[in-house]
Amino acid sequence: MPDSRSHSARAAAKATLIAQLPPGIRSRQIDNGNGLNMHILEAGYESSGRECVLLLHGFPELAYTWRKVMLPLAEAGYQVVAPDQRGYGMTEGSDMRYEGDVSQYRLLNLVRDALGLIFALGHKSVAAVVGHDIGSPVAATCALTRPDVFRSVALMSAPYPGASSFRFDGRSAAEQAAKVHQDLAALNPPRLHYQRYLCLPEANQQMLDCAQGLPDFLRAYFHMKSADWPGNKPAPLASASAADLATMPEYYVMAMDKTMPQTVAQAMPTAEQVSACAWLPDKDLAVYALSFAATGFQGGLQWYRAFGSAASQAELLLFAGLTISVPACFIAGASDWGIYQSPGAFEAMQSLACSDLRSCNLIPDAGHWVQQEQPEVVVDKLLAFLAGMR
Repeated sequence: MPDSRSHSARAAAKATLIAQLPPGIRSRQIDNGNGLNMHILEAGYESSGRECVLLLHGFPELAYTWRKVMLPLAEAGYQVVAPDQRGYGMTEGSDMRYEGDVSQYRLLNLVRDALGLIFALGHKSVAAVVGHDIGSPVAATCALTRPDVFRSVALMSAPYPGASSFRFDGRSAAEQAAKVHQDLAALNPPRLHYQRYLCLPEANQQMLDCAQGLPDFLRAYFHMKSADWPGNKPAPLASASAADLATMPEYYVMAMDKTMPQTVAQAMPTAEQVSACAWLPDKDLAVYALSFAATGFQGGLQWYRAFGSAASQAELLLFAGLTISVPACFIAGASDWGIYQSPGAFEAMQSLACSDLRSCNLIPDAGHWVQQEQPEVVVDKLLAFLAGMR
């Protein structure tokens, strides 16, 4: 499918990315056998016979989000691979139109993307699949459905509550979600869940063409979900009611009359705060900004539309009652509301969804972007987890 932005813009984004890559990390394209010319970043590729660690990013991110952890993992003896997932960055071949084929973004097809990439790289299995944010359910589903290939799984920032379950109370998961959205809209003032916003046809253009400009929008978005923003003091919610959900920061449950750029603009850091932000300097922010300026956000937004669809939920019922049997761990920033945004998910992951959950790590001084905010600690936790499999 044609990309939404110009070839020259994509070329500029690629040049900026390559210029920022640390020595030892390379960029290349590879056919994943599932319709994608997949862009990957790779470290530890110089030696053959290494076990592979696959890193799956979230929204609004890229393979580049793993830049700080790739080399230390490679130095520990792994081939480390981070793709731009379907609809993101320099990966080509996905339908990135709002009115296009959303079904290709369902979880099982994203697992096929990962599986095809692993096989294209010449591996029969990986030591671990690591997923962050909305990449976490992809990693979890990889481990759930193909434990022979994905021999362990690290879930980051988004707890995995388990596969879809059959319901016999007359209300589907999609209908339950619709009821919550109705209840949020009925609050005074009316509220809108961010996942609902990201499914709107106007969301992509509103973020691309926002008043503050794309770099400042991304700067404020990353800042507001990090440990740098003082409003991030997460705690478990009493329930999944609209009233309880609305106690979360507005980047999760928005004012209905605001766009996401307008929502995060209130948290735009000062010039002094930007200068002091060692985990996301302007040169790194530019990689994200130029990439999304070139491709738009719609490819990533399709994930939210696909995941919440009744068709996707029905497809996953094939795995109802099945637990992740391979070794698993969870890593998140202690200042990350993502741990609790879905009430009960954190607890279900520990008690039901993973039969061999070896650790839950809540890292101090980190918010949602834990592998960027505290990469050394994340590397330590991942290597300790991987050491248990050797």
